[in-house]
Amino acid sequence: METSLGLFLLSAAGISLTGVMLPGPMTAATIAKGYGDKHAGVWIAAGHAVIEIPLIAIIYFGFGHFISSPQVEMGIYLAGGLMLLYLGFRMFRATGEAPGTVGGLPASSLLTGIVITGTNPAFYIWWATVGAALVTGAAKFGLAGVILFTIVHLPCDLAWSEFLSVSTFKSRRWWTQKVQKIVFSVCASILAGFGVWFCLSAFL
Repeated sequence: METSLGLFLLSAAGISLTGVMLPGPMTAATIAKGYGDKHAGVWIAAGHAVIEIPLIAIIYFGFGHFISSPQVEMGIYLAGGLMLLYLGFRMFRATGEAPGTVGGLPASSLLTGIVITGTNPAFYIWWATVGAALVTGAAKFGLAGVILFTIVHLPCDLAWSEFLSVSTFKSRRWWTQKVQKIVFSVCASILAGFGVWFCLSAFL
């Protein structure tokens, strides 16, 4: 039995939400940036889209297999892992040296979204597997189906990122300097931890 476009888009929205809500580098970066910028999530999601939209197009036009080739996958894991490790180290060092500020990440939330997304190997692996299946399903409804899928998917990223940044910003009044340092240290550790994991994964 063929699935209707409406039912497909509904299921795609659910799958997209489960993907974006998984804890990872983007979550850590959004919480960190949200401390000083209530709507950092919107800009981080926009930066995320800068990488994501061309990737959807690449998959739609049949070049998605390049992402999952062993050589490219290894390069993505190693380069992305090193960058996340570097950002985590910078953020952790800035947290220790300058309490009350958020350091280490790019000053612009838009640029943060681009950098964190572009250097996250898990992002590419998700699109080479789950994402590719969704794009393939959307393509059954033609180019319009792919465009509608993209329009449905992107707000899922935006809604979750904005929820995180707004929640962080509104709750910061209860953060003591010690709590703030702990939260930022955890965020830095998450970035560095994923960096180490991705570097090791390149050789496994």
